[in-house]
Amino acid sequence: MQFYTKNHKHYCGIDLHTKMMYVCILNSSGEIVLYKNIPTNPTKFLKLIARFQEGLVIGVECMFSWYWLGDECEHQKLTFILGHALYMKAIHGGKSKNDKIDSYHSSCQTI
Repeated sequence: MQFYTKNHKHYCGIDLHTKMMYVCILNSSGEIVLYKNIPTNPTKFLKLIARFQEGLVIGVECMFSWYWLGDECEHQKLTFILGHALYMKAIHGGKSKNDKIDSYHSSCQTI
């Protein structure tokens, strides 16, 4: 298993679903600067992260609906990290689990 070890100004973790996506952005100190549940839509996503785009890395769990987001990040020249769902569960494997918690742990794993 390879771990992502580069430093960034902001870290974005997304719990991605077909209709909704929970977005969590942390600063380089690990403090939450944004937590929001939005419709799964490229325009809404780009508008939400606009003020954080410089120095941003985006981490997403590898599920069936990540392709459009990876393509959009490539088009916008944003760093996109795809995490294996099984390993991501093993890393934060707590008993409490929901979309908000998952988005936070996705962003923490890129720090």
